[in-house]
Amino acid sequence: MHHQAALQGNIDAFYIIIREDVKLLEHIDGLSFVDAPLLKSALAGHTPFSIEMMKLKPSFGRNLDGHSPVHVALENGHTKMVSQLLQHNADLVHVKGRECMTPLHYAATIDDHLNFLDNFLSVYPDSITNVTT
Repeated sequence: MHHQAALQGNIDAFYIIIREDVKLLEHIDGLSFVDAPLLKSALAGHTPFSIEMMKLKPSFGRNLDGHSPVHVALENGHTKMVSQLLQHNADLVHVKGRECMTPLHYAATIDDHLNFLDNFLSVYPDSITNVTT
């Protein structure tokens, strides 16, 4: 049921589900990132839902199974969502995904995201110091 709320970006429905199962967030925290609502909402581009998930459980925004919500949003072309996620938590700019790639590294590998790099670097100039090793 929480998957449906995530796919629809329905924050109210998610809170209803949490009220019915008070241990749901702990259960979700133990799931692989593939099954987590934050991944589902990032895939669908539901920025408010994704940010709400990170507020409820900050660990949801960290590197899990080689993914982060920022990487997933970039991969799916949701550059506005990336900016909003990073405005919510600028430390996500340093989260390393698969092959130790930060969001900056990942964006640099995708031709469609080269314009995004200028904005990214102007807001997060220290991200250029992250290395992949």
